[in-house]
Amino acid sequence: MHAAHGSHEGGGLQAAHGSHGTGGLHAAHGFQGEGGMHMAHGFHERGGPQTAQGGDMAEPGRQGPPFAVAVAKGTLHCGAGCTLGDILAETLALLAPGVLALFGYPGLFATRIYAVWGLDFVFAFVLGIIFQYFAIAPMRGLGPAAGLKAALKADAASLVSWQVGMYGFMAIAHFALFPALTGGGVDAATPEFWFAMQIAMLAGFATAFPVNWWLIRSGVKERM
Repeated sequence: MHAAHGSHEGGGLQAAHGSHGTGGLHAAHGFQGEGGMHMAHGFHERGGPQTAQGGDMAEPGRQGPPFAVAVAKGTLHCGAGCTLGDILAETLALLAPGVLALFGYPGLFATRIYAVWGLDFVFAFVLGIIFQYFAIAPMRGLGPAAGLKAALKADAASLVSWQVGMYGFMAIAHFALFPALTGGGVDAATPEFWFAMQIAMLAGFATAFPVNWWLIRSGVKERM
């Protein structure tokens, strides 16, 4: 089939506006060189439409980042709330240790760190959901109740997975690395603790990234 505004070049047909070649549908503004028609604007040589990212069709006129980059952004957005919550909770536990009684120390736990992790988790989870609420509610035009529900649905699993990575590394640091390197434990008053926390954030990212991949791919969480 010949296309409108087409012309021959080297024995071939130049296409415009959706003409057929030998293998399937070809794109507008494509042209044929020696053997076949070339394509543009994201069409298969042998099939149908394809996005630049290889996933779902993008919004018209909008080209987002690669999917892995979008997942990383979503993971870091979650991690920002978690990290801020951990910093605030660790500082509070240092300045007002009596608050740890609400989380079982002393009493339920013989070791202080478990109570601190409980306090950390509450702060991190609450701040993480707040961060997600103010990202998702305006984007979807949701009210407070619906926005909070959507934020919980989108980020609860992500927040928990981030904290698992952070707590996992800090447990190794607290029970193995610090005793071996310093001869004892450390707390939030020492630079060693905050250095270890930075590595723990990387561990949190590693454990939360695959969870965010699934959440975004399944449509539970908005792509950023």
